[in-house]
Amino acid sequence: MKLVPLFDRVVLKQLIAEETTKSGIVLPGQAKEKPQQAEVIAVGPGGVVDGKEVTMQVKVGDKVIYSKYSGTEVEVEDEKFVVVKQNDILAVIQ
Repeated sequence: MKLVPLFDRVVLKQLIAEETTKSGIVLPGQAKEKPQQAEVIAVGPGGVVDGKEVTMQVKVGDKVIYSKYSGTEVEVEDEKFVVVKQNDILAVIQ
């Protein structure tokens, strides 16, 4: 199965969360923060959204930072993804 986003939506796969802090403290499962970094898996075509022309600024393979509580989490074939609007993506990591 393949996820194909519509309009200005982007499918992200979260990068692995750190399990230890910089000082070496190991974090239990519930104390880990949801990672805000992800890899772009699929990008919608853009187009006209709410009467405005939307051009997609990210591409498949980009590493991005997105808003902490944005998007919808989905699970496809035992893999977890997050579907967000393009304006929920804050930056591209280069």
